Amino acid sequence: MYRDVSSCNTYNYGDALYWDARYIQEGGSFDWYQRYSALRPFVRNFIPLSSRILMVGCGNAVMSEDMVKDGYEHITNIDISSVAIEMMRRKYEYIPQLKYLQMDVRDMSLFPDESFDGVIDKGTLDSLMCGTDAPISASQMLAEVCRLLKPGGTYILITYGDPTVRMPHLSRPVFNWKIMLYNIPRPGFQKPESSTPSRKSFLEPIPLSEKGLLPADFVLEDPDSHFIYVCKKINDTEIDTIPTYQLTADVL
Repeated sequence: MYRDVSSCNTYNYGDALYWDARYIQEGGSFDWYQRYSALRPFVRNFIPLSSRILMVGCGNAVMSEDMVKDGYEHITNIDISSVAIEMMRRKYEYIPQLKYLQMDVRDMSLFPDESFDGVIDKGTLDSLMCGTDAPISASQMLAEVCRLLKPGGTYILITYGDPTVRMPHLSRPVFNWKIMLYNIPRPGFQKPESSTPSRKSFLEPIPLSEKGLLPADFVLEDPDSHFIYVCKKINDTEIDTIPTYQLTADVL
């Protein structure tokens, strides 16, 4: 399940020019991985409606619009593509709860420290992991996410990356995150009738092993499912209780 290699192609997903060209060509709207309806139980459980939220790599997705319809009041959306941002600004100029800014997630210095209660990432870290200098880009992005989160705030990462390729990045002590892991099938996935469920509910967290890996008996009902990492920023006094996982050649 080393998806950082298998799910990537030759495009540089960290390049603004690539995304500008893609949004000009495709237009419309598209939600990567999952729609808000599937992610709502996780978002509503960990990020209160009154939170100041940062949506990183928003693209032309409608998730932020759906969240406003659900009662969220402050969502700042950023993307590296100026084309996507201008498109979304025009589309949602009548919705004051939504703000759109062109920005690289590796440098969000426009925002002061501890600006947000929640950060949502639907495929943006995955994009950087497919680009050049992936480990450096990932480290820069996650450091910025951590800087912008208030203590007690939550970073929700939706990704193809299983714990072997994501936990070494997420669990670095400097981030001060308590991490819970979930797994949900891709939209439209139909489980074979003869299969045996691996757990009672997709809303139950997956207990990780001491090495930060999936349990040995864990079965992915959908091999192309998505992992959801819920990372809560905790106080400095709690750092010693957080397990850490070393980067390996597979992660790099």
